[in-house]
Parts: sequence; structure tokens; C-alpha cells
Amino acid sequence: MNRNNVGLSKGIDVIMVWLYLLLVSIGIMAIFAVTYREGDSIVASFFSFQTDYSKQFYFFIIAAFIGIFILLTDSKFFTATANIWYAVGIFFMLLVFPFHSNVKGTESIIRFGGFQFQPAEFCKVSVCLALSKYLSRPDTDFTKGRSQLIAMAIALTPAMLSIMQSETGLALVYFSFFLVMYREGLSPTILVIGFSMAVLVVATIVVEPNTLAIILTAIAGIYAYFNRRQIKRRKSSLVTIIFVWLLCVGVQRFAVPFIFTHVLQKHQVERIFSLFGKDNPYAKGFMAVQEGGDAKKEGVNDYNVKQSKIAIGSGGVVGKGLLNGTQTRYDFVPEQRTDFIFCTIGEGFGFVGTTLLLVIYLILLFRIVTLAERQRSVFSRCYAYGVAAVFFFHITINVAMTVGLAPVIGIPLPLVSYGGTALLTFTILLFILIRLDADRQMVLR
Repeated sequence: MNRNNVGLSKGIDVIMVWLYLLLVSIGIMAIFAVTYREGDSIVASFFSFQTDYSKQFYFFIIAAFIGIFILLTDSKFFTATANIWYAVGIFFMLLVFPFHSNVKGTESIIRFGGFQFQPAEFCKVSVCLALSKYLSRPDTDFTKGRSQLIAMAIALTPAMLSIMQSETGLALVYFSFFLVMYREGLSPTILVIGFSMAVLVVATIVVEPNTLAIILTAIAGIYAYFNRRQIKRRKSSLVTIIFVWLLCVGVQRFAVPFIFTHVLQKHQVERIFSLFGKDNPYAKGFMAVQEGGDAKKEGVNDYNVKQSKIAIGSGGVVGKGLLNGTQTRYDFVPEQRTDFIFCTIGEGFGFVGTTLLLVIYLILLFRIVTLAERQRSVFSRCYAYGVAAVFFFHITINVAMTVGLAPVIGIPLPLVSYGGTALLTFTILLFILIRLDADRQMVLR
């Protein structure tokens, strides 16, 4: 332990701790609201480890002990072992392939008796530490392409493994680490290219393929016409225009159909097209292995979203109160304690309750960014922004998913949704940040 920080509370950001405790308490209360059965002893059921809220309570106890242990750890430990954390995280993700269990369509979970462990969740901590370690190295020049590619590889390797395990939802979380890279000097051009590709994907969905190809050709032709003088001086400019045109057409014609038919699952593609009021034109092109059970899963997800919106709407302004919900109490929303727990809070506490929850999350995000900007160490700053990026992505996608503005991709609400692995992961992420902030005057590498 650091001699300069004698005592557990020395330098600890109390606001962060209270926000953490508040969100976990809201989560346990929401899980209790939908899983408690009339006639059960509340006290006995909380300590029985037989109910979901009881299990979440014990997960919290374990998480609290881990959090205290982290607060008692020297901050230098995390910089010294960052690469080891990453190696362990990748090892566990590779371990999924021979020992995985198929749970609700995903093959990213390892079972240990009655417990489940999802390495893709834990690996977020590993990536956050390893990426911070790399970016804080004195010999890392992040203005060079080689350094940027290495940083991208650190972040996206677990994403690729996660996709191979049919866990596309968590795979997308790893793209949030690009926000950390941007803060540390990643060229805005790369973000512009990424945004442009996203726009092209959307255009591929909403515009007829041949029409879009003509539009892309017309744009390339108009651009070449207005830059004809530069093209005369430098023939390479024309080559660049042709290359970009071929790339865009290739993405439209080949990359997007491949992703929609071989990477994403059918029910996820259906949800994406439904957001734009379109039918899925790739339905018949899906691999045979995806056909079994996908129609049922697609229907379940549509049903979940519909019932989730009904539950939120039925809560009105102030909600129906704890244990008084109808949509959530009677299991109309099957995943109401995990992915759709936001609708549980919406029905029980209405617009006021969901707004307060989002305000708490907003305060948490602002607090994390505040902590990030007051760090002397590049490692601590990068780590803090990594935590902020992960939380922001989870909160945004989960809420949007619950109200039908995003596809159902199985993203839990941080510290609120039921799940031991997720709770422990978010606890470790936050408490390492709190520990690093307590030693913010130190320069860690």
C-alpha cells in the first residue's frame, strides 16, 4: 500500500462511491420489484440465495469486498500488471471456444456448476488497462500510423473474438475505446471516415442498391469535375477518387450484405431494418445455421420491445409504485430484470423515476470526465476516459434498446441490470479509477 495514503478513505472520491452505491441499490430494488412473490418473507428471501434479488445482493457483497481490496492496492500495481490483465482476459476469451455453453443464442459463457462467467464482460477491464498502458508509454508516438494500429488492435481483438462467439452486442462495446484514442490525439480524419462509413451503411439500408450506386458515382464524378485542375497537375488525385469510389461501392455491394448475413444474427438485422421502416432483403441469404430458432427469437425480441414500451408508458408521470406494476410483475417482458430493467423502473416510478435515474447516470459520467481531466498521469487519464466510454455506450444503447430506438443486442444497464459478471466488471472498472484518482498527484507509467 502507498505510504503516502495511509487509511482506506485517504484521497478517495466520496461522490463516486455514493453514486456507485445508489445505482446498485436502485438495481437491487428494481430486481426485487419484478421477482418478489407475495407471501415470501422479505428478509429470509434476501439472504436465501434462491431469488434473483438475493443473488444480486450477494454479488454486491462480493463486489464490495473486491472494491475495498482495490482501494487498498498501490496504484502502481495496475500499471505494472496492465499487460498481464490483458493476456488473462484474452486467455479466458479463447477458453470459451472449447468450454462454452449456449445461453440464449450466445456462445460466450462458461459455466462453473451453477455459476456463469462471461469473459467478454471481464475483458473490458483488461482492454481499458492495456490501452492506457500503451498510450502512456514514453516511446508511444500516437501521431504515427503504426502506434494507432497497435492501439486499435488492443481494443478490437476482443471484439473479433466476441463476434466469433455470437456475442455481437458486447463486441460493439469495444469500439467505444476509440473515444479514448481520439482524446489522446487520434486523427479526426479517422473518425470522419468511420462516421462516413456509418452513413453509407444507413444509406445502403434506406436506398435501393442500384440507385445508391448511381448516387455514389455521381458524387465521385462531380467531385472530379470541380477538382479537374488539380487532377491535371497530379494524376494521383484521380487514382484516390477512383479508389474511394470503389471502396464505397464495395462496402455497399459486398461488405454490408456479408455483415448482415454472416456476422449479425437474423433477429438483429430485422430490428435494424425495422428502425427505418424497411423489410429485411437479406432474410433468404442467411446461413443455414442461423435459420433454426431465429424466427422465434425475432418474434420474442419484437414482443419484448413492444411490452417494454407499454410498461414505460403505463407508468405515467410518477409510476404505479413498488410491487404494483402489471406488465413487469406478471412477466409480460421476459428480460425485465436484465436487458429491459429500464422498463421496470419506468412502470414502477414513471417519468420522474426514469428521469432521476438518467440524471444520476449523467452526474456519474460528468464526474468520471472531471476525474479524468485532473490526472497528472497519462495512464490514469486514459483509463478514466475508457471507463467513461464504456459506461456511456452501455447506458445509451440499453435505454435506446428498451424504448425501441436501437436493436436488441443484449447490453445490460450498468450496475442496475441483474448479472454477477456485469456487476463485478463495472465495480472493478470504477474502483480502479477511484484508486488511481486517489493517487492523482503521482505520474504513473
